[in-house]
Amino acid sequence: MNFPSASRHVTTPDVETVVIGAGVVGLAVARALAEQGHEVLVLERHDGIGRETSSRSSEVIHAGLYYPPNSLKAKLCVEGRRRLYEFARENGVPHARYGKLLVATAEDERERLDVIAGTALANGVSDIVRLSKADVRAREPEVSAVAALFSPSTGVIDSHALMVALEGHIRGALGSVVLNTEVEGLAAPEGAPFEIATHSTGAQAGERAKLTARNLVIAASLNATRLGAMLGASSRYQPPETYPARGHYYALDGQAPFRHLVYPLPGDGWLGIHLTLDVAGRARFGPDLEWQQQPSTHFDDENGARRARFACEIRRYWPGLEEERLLPGYVGIRPKIYRQGEPAPDFAIHGIREHGIPRLVALYGIESPGLTSSLAIGAYVAAMLPR
Repeated sequence: MNFPSASRHVTTPDVETVVIGAGVVGLAVARALAEQGHEVLVLERHDGIGRETSSRSSEVIHAGLYYPPNSLKAKLCVEGRRRLYEFARENGVPHARYGKLLVATAEDERERLDVIAGTALANGVSDIVRLSKADVRAREPEVSAVAALFSPSTGVIDSHALMVALEGHIRGALGSVVLNTEVEGLAAPEGAPFEIATHSTGAQAGERAKLTARNLVIAASLNATRLGAMLGASSRYQPPETYPARGHYYALDGQAPFRHLVYPLPGDGWLGIHLTLDVAGRARFGPDLEWQQQPSTHFDDENGARRARFACEIRRYWPGLEEERLLPGYVGIRPKIYRQGEPAPDFAIHGIREHGIPRLVALYGIESPGLTSSLAIGAYVAAMLPR
């Protein structure tokens, strides 16, 4: 797609609002802005929507059990969950409200269940049910646990179908999603529209273009720090650093003997190797957590060592697992904004208070529960950019 050349003397922008990134969060933001009346253009460097972070998750609709009360993660997860179920019902997006068992597999873990139950209640999650060992057995005979919390509002969603539906809403509001277009330069001249330089990554690879925009949203996941730094080059603004961390998933060969999702207790900013079911009832396990210098989605299981580690973790709550039933699945990448060993921070949604640039919203570190929170994040960002 060819854009008109930008100029520092142009005061009338080519487009009202540009969103960089067509993952689930970028699409949700663009939908919210389009419904608010914005003329929206979404730029995506890949050849399809959701090809990076959004297509490689557990696809879980989280209830909001873990996140610090009053944090953005807590508020946007709880609100996003409500919006997501409603959107899925109204738009025919496949989803299933399976419910989740959060299990304590040893006596010394009971106290942590109590802490999580208290956090959930503080976040407005009032439907948590405490389960005894016998209760767990009654719900999931294959699961071994001394106690558990049951979250009936946890579910899963077909993330690709969700993104297709969001794209349809954007186009229905006369917005556009442009693929194979990577942003290579950004500028925010004082008193003038944003200047955006792009190059094509598709059939016309290398073809360059420019456009201007009145508003700009950076929702580029793993690429957000690089883009934010371009705008901060002439100011004191320093966007958060992004530290990619990958997670492997294994599929379960054959039918799963489970009706619910099953999670171990979380630790160190990680939810552990959990059991999830997709909307068709197929089981998968993961993710693990592996910090990287450069993002890679290569599935690495040299000599079966990773599968053996997975089997060991899974057998804590499913002793009957046969290791050979674990088949390599896929690898997801999470855009973390903290280093290994540091406490997990809140979502970073930066407006003028953080960066000093009018009409710019930049999102960093939107990992789990980003999918669940996506529609609430969209509404949150749209409120930051009134027409």
